[in-house]
Amino acid sequence: MGQIKQLGYDKPDSFTMKIQAKLILEDINLGDSISVNGTCLTVADFDTQNLEFSVGLAPETLRKTSLIELEQGSLVNLERALRPTTRMGGHFVQGHVDGTGEIVELKTEGDSLWVKVKTAKEILRYIVPKGFIAVDGTSLTVVDVVDEEGCFNFMLVAYTQQNVVIPLKKVGQKVNLEVDILGKYVERLLSSGFVDSIKSS
Repeated sequence: MGQIKQLGYDKPDSFTMKIQAKLILEDINLGDSISVNGTCLTVADFDTQNLEFSVGLAPETLRKTSLIELEQGSLVNLERALRPTTRMGGHFVQGHVDGTGEIVELKTEGDSLWVKVKTAKEILRYIVPKGFIAVDGTSLTVVDVVDEEGCFNFMLVAYTQQNVVIPLKKVGQKVNLEVDILGKYVERLLSSGFVDSIKSS
């Protein structure tokens, strides 16, 4: 996790965010991609002495994500881009946020935490039980989808609760959502007539 040190418009048309972090800066370079609460952003400046780096946010990023709601002092999830030589776990998260959801319930069970999120139908249609979802950049397994309520839920084990920002949020706060890209590809192929062309050949 990192902490927002400064954010806002440093010029009339330029929104910048400065983040303090430690581990993420070990091998940082200008132009690197770093995921901030699940949003892939480009390192525009960094200071290894003060353990800070800066990113710029485009207008579309501010519209599509919950990053505009952050404040000075907010904690954020941080993740460096994947290298093809590293061991891979979970699912492929691109850092391309599909939209936001709203936390509607937080409930403990043992040392785990149930989190229920409400989102738009356009996003919910790609979410399936036991499928993948990235919430503020954290790769998670969906437990249930409740179409009538426009909600889905997931569970955080104790270790995850201590290392991501989701448990620090309150009911009513927004989270960034990225669905599993496989669902979008399947939908695109089906709507393009790809399956019908295979059947007829």
